[in-house]
Amino acid sequence: MAPGFVSGHSHLSTSGSRGLGANCSLYAWADHMTRYTRHCDADDIYWVTMHGALDFLSNGTTTAYDFCDSRLSFYMVEAREMAYGPFKPKEYGFEQIRGKVDAGMRFINSIMINDQIGTDAEISDRFGESIAFADSLEKPDLHLSHAISGSVQWSSDPRTAHREVSIMRCYGVVNQPHFLETPENLEFQRSKFAWYEEAGALGPDLIFGHFIHPTEEMKCKCASCNVAMIWQPNANGRLGSGFADIPGMLAKGMRIGIGLDDQAASDISDPWQNMRMGLYMQRAHNQNPEILSVEQMLWLHTMGSANALGIGDRVGSLEVGKYADFLLVDPRAPDLGPVWSPIATYVLAVGPRNLKEVYVGGSCVSRDGISTNPLAARASHELHARLARIAAEQNLPVGM
Repeated sequence: MAPGFVSGHSHLSTSGSRGLGANCSLYAWADHMTRYTRHCDADDIYWVTMHGALDFLSNGTTTAYDFCDSRLSFYMVEAREMAYGPFKPKEYGFEQIRGKVDAGMRFINSIMINDQIGTDAEISDRFGESIAFADSLEKPDLHLSHAISGSVQWSSDPRTAHREVSIMRCYGVVNQPHFLETPENLEFQRSKFAWYEEAGALGPDLIFGHFIHPTEEMKCKCASCNVAMIWQPNANGRLGSGFADIPGMLAKGMRIGIGLDDQAASDISDPWQNMRMGLYMQRAHNQNPEILSVEQMLWLHTMGSANALGIGDRVGSLEVGKYADFLLVDPRAPDLGPVWSPIATYVLAVGPRNLKEVYVGGSCVSRDGISTNPLAARASHELHARLARIAAEQNLPVGM
């Protein structure tokens, strides 16, 4: 028995976009990855999100920080110029919340403030509408909190950071920006650190997603201000984004968690692969097998993520008073040999094939990799049918 994994950085609406942009870096990959889903309506995105949540659950991740697909779709044209689609109705955001609730997953619902649209008051009110909708579903045990998907990485306006901070303070929420994820346009991206600093964002409610390319000064400042970061080993490697200095940031005292990121960037929602990828890359890069231990890796993908997100009082470990979210793993089916060290075997040798049952709140949600959710079969059917419809309607390639 082990605690359910906590993914500190996830995009559940990308479950139907795996394998796209297979040999691309971040911006070019984003063009490919959103090729189909940018045309989804509210009904489509409900099923796409549910499919992603059920996939996470069946692979042992019971809690996810989920970056909802933006109501204002955006993408890079030929990896150079930002382009925007239409501003979708509020139901587009609401149905992503409903999809996660109906899947039975615990989640933090993270949304972009889309400050290109509306006045400051309208932007704030939209955020409040999303919280009100989640509250109306009366599932506080699943909807753990709301959050901001920080968009300074994509913005050309320093006021974006100030608007995000204003909403953080008004609604008492955390903010996780994708930040310093890619070596592309690195010096310009680094210059935006000052936007958050000047806006007063640096503090325990700010969590940098990726944070692969900070300067030493940035690391020290974040550590001193109790800023957290979330590490995505699989996705960083898949996109060639770079190598995060996890041992260095841990030594400085930063709070660090791990995320599975996009199902279109990690491709397999396998937290054990994510741990091993991170562990092996760190050890190889530092030429030191002691740079990170198996105990640290397991902690980072459970309690590390929970603490970084501010939900460590409810998830991340098996303790009295926390939710009963746990996994049952059998190292004898298939047989991994004698278990000389339970944690080492769990981190280094176990995988989804050994995962027998997944529990959320003491109820079995997956058995032998198959969801027990009565909507699971329909979610799979709807995902395939709806994305095939979009491909046909938009005259997009299929099977490439």
